[in-house]
Amino acid sequence: QVQLVESGGGLVQAGGSLRLSCAASGHTFSTNAMGWFRQAPGKEREFVSVINWSGGYTAYSDSVKDRFTISRDNAKNTGYLQMNSLRPEDTAVYYCAAGPVSTTSLNDFPYWGQGTQVTVSS
Repeated sequence: QVQLVESGGGLVQAGGSLRLSCAASGHTFSTNAMGWFRQAPGKEREFVSVINWSGGYTAYSDSVKDRFTISRDNAKNTGYLQMNSLRPEDTAVYYCAAGPVSTTSLNDFPYWGQGTQVTVSS
């Protein structure tokens, strides 16, 4: 079992930056891939980024590529999403997730946090 708690969300102006954190408990975090997903009001939850267990593989959605950076520190059982050059369309609840494979499909992630709100004003 892995329990996940996100933090770091908030209100920021367009062009600003935020760093989300995902604190994990449970001894299997370091062997799991970690993903970030987001859900805007009235929309389906969508893939943002994923990192494999070692940090040697990462992937991003086209909408955030070159602006967001995913990372992890297994010694601290924590994952991160650095978000730069934020846009109003990035406004959403951001969720971290953990699972056995590094995929873009939310159905492949059995463990989820409660989410953190990110609001980008224009």
